[in-house]
Amino acid sequence: MVLDLLLIALAITVDPLPIMAFALVVSSARGVWKGLVFILAWLACLVAVIAIVLTVTDGQPPPPRSPPGIAGLAAKLVIGLGLVFYGLHRRRLMNAGAPPTGSATPLGPDVPGGPSDSTDSRKDPGSLWAAAGLAVLVQPWGLVAAGATTVLEANTSHTSTYVALFGFCFLATASLLAAELYIVFAPEVAHDRLMRLRGWLEGHQQQAIVVICLVLGLWLTGKSIYQLTG
Repeated sequence: MVLDLLLIALAITVDPLPIMAFALVVSSARGVWKGLVFILAWLACLVAVIAIVLTVTDGQPPPPRSPPGIAGLAAKLVIGLGLVFYGLHRRRLMNAGAPPTGSATPLGPDVPGGPSDSTDSRKDPGSLWAAAGLAVLVQPWGLVAAGATTVLEANTSHTSTYVALFGFCFLATASLLAAELYIVFAPEVAHDRLMRLRGWLEGHQQQAIVVICLVLGLWLTGKSIYQLTG
């Protein structure tokens, strides 16, 4: 469980779409406060999903061959296959020279971007509530769902489980936390670099999404098949 959670959290934290959205938020008016609200809403989603799963399982993993245990592995297998197929689909579109923009993906909705966004990055994108809503919108729900199926294996009678769950939430938020601290302690430099990073991600987000989907999807698929047939 621990390794799966760490891999999923790593995939979440390097997902380019939330980083692009966060860079726009913290570069706007009252960006520090909006960034904080964005992070709190982001964390709230992760904690809520974990809490729901632990409530359903009562903090105890289902027996390996029980119907709930098999259903959890089947769900993880479906998510893994979905990520693989989507990664291959996205790769075909990218190779055809027509990558999708502004559409929903397993990693979250695409963040509209372009030169006009970068040059007008200090325009206020909305209120604090809008920043919180954006955090929920760009949450990579496909990856969060993969994390939820992994949390089914959590045993809350062990202290190490809480450490693993905390590590999952922290690592999944690490890139956002780093950007927030950067904008707090070096606002001018951070703004310029975050905008350059956002511009670079706009040109490479398709490749990143394909890699994340294929690597994580193959891992979840292979492990699920092994556990179902082992």
